[in-house]
Amino acid sequence: MGCLHSKTANLPSSDDPSAPTKPESVNGDQVEQENQNFKEFDLNELRKATNGFSPSCIVSEGGEKAPNVVYRGKLEGNHLVAIKRFSRQSWPDAQQFVVEATGVGKLRNKRLVSLIGCCAEGDERLLVAEYMPNDTLSKHLFHWEKQPLPWEMRVRIADYIAQALDHCYNENRKIYHDLNAYRILFDEEGDPRLSTFGLMKNSRDGKSYSTNLAYTPPEFLRTGRVIPESVIFSYGTILLDLLSGKHIPPTHALDIIRGKNALLLMDSSLEGQYESDDATKLVELASKCLQSEAKDRPDTKFLLSAVAPLQKKEEVASHVLMGLPKNAVILPTMLSPLGKACSKMDLAAVHDILLKTGYKDEEGAENELSFQEWTQQVQEMLNMKKFGDIAFRDKDFKNSIEYYSKLVTIMPVPSATVFARRAFSYLMTDQQELALRDAMQAQVCIPEWPTAFYLQALALSKLGMESDAQDMLSDGAAYDAKRQNSWRC
Repeated sequence: MGCLHSKTANLPSSDDPSAPTKPESVNGDQVEQENQNFKEFDLNELRKATNGFSPSCIVSEGGEKAPNVVYRGKLEGNHLVAIKRFSRQSWPDAQQFVVEATGVGKLRNKRLVSLIGCCAEGDERLLVAEYMPNDTLSKHLFHWEKQPLPWEMRVRIADYIAQALDHCYNENRKIYHDLNAYRILFDEEGDPRLSTFGLMKNSRDGKSYSTNLAYTPPEFLRTGRVIPESVIFSYGTILLDLLSGKHIPPTHALDIIRGKNALLLMDSSLEGQYESDDATKLVELASKCLQSEAKDRPDTKFLLSAVAPLQKKEEVASHVLMGLPKNAVILPTMLSPLGKACSKMDLAAVHDILLKTGYKDEEGAENELSFQEWTQQVQEMLNMKKFGDIAFRDKDFKNSIEYYSKLVTIMPVPSATVFARRAFSYLMTDQQELALRDAMQAQVCIPEWPTAFYLQALALSKLGMESDAQDMLSDGAAYDAKRQNSWRC
């Protein structure tokens, strides 16, 4: 990462500015050893890293109460980072923002996602952190595809996050804003880490809280302020998530616990994986954390003493417990605008992009326009193409299918674009299997054409085959990167 001279040089710094060491990685223990310096980035550098803050690089967005966006970015030297961009109104004072970020940036612990830099330039306020390649706890707990999180991994998450909170507490960073399953991320080894973004206020007054009110600490609802004990309450909601595998409002969970039906909270997919005594201990800990009075909640030392003894498979690596291939996820799936539209199933955007792209991906290939001899067959072919393109443009998908189908039968050389447009037309007429077939035919015409993979992903999603759809999106992104001869958004 290029280290630039600070534009707020009068601010206190935790490091010697005369030694701008360049980190070699943004993941793992190597960062703790090599990336001790907190950097102040130039806005242009972060703009370039996110392809101009492209929507295709967005990985999460805050709500109206906490308007901010997190992007995936790639700095020079192929360093992958997460970049959080605050709203213009969140931090009017650039000095206050940099001081706050620098303080958080001093924290270095294997249970935390390191904050490695910031940018306060003009109206922009951005944070730069390590990139975690294996998604969030929310994804693995609530939206899993291959296997639910096993019990031992859930206990490990509870233990590691307790360690992270205890470290923050010891470093006098006792306030963590909006602790939830999205704030827990998994590194290359599959180990859970707590995002340091939550140590920064969502705004200068610290009043932003984006989770559902049912999961918000009672004192925040009364006063609009977060206190150290609020973090313990939020940790209790994380325990409920881990135990149940779903969102359960704390009041409802406490009613179940008081009724001595604690095991009713347990995720049915965990049956046979845990001892009832261990589950009961975690339920009891959650109950302590969720007390309505802040003074009745335990501290971080108590969390550690309660959770650590429940780990029974400490020798098994996290990626093994989670069923993740080690280091398999190195680069994020950075989608082009078409890939992004397909992943969101934004059919209007897909149609618009296909229209704008036209047939340019087939430039240089042999096609109907290369024929020198004008025959009746060629004229008919050109007419079918013309009428099909007009129907496609006008969203007359029934007729576009008819014209393109006639064109396919008479074209001496298959056209990938025609197959792609007919595939989309099939999707718009609820013929997903035919759409998938045409998208595959487009791939046959141009084997490494990203558009063909993205349309296959869209068709697979429509067919309910989400895992296969994600594979197609990843393949499309990989071929996009290969075409550009360098990874970019």
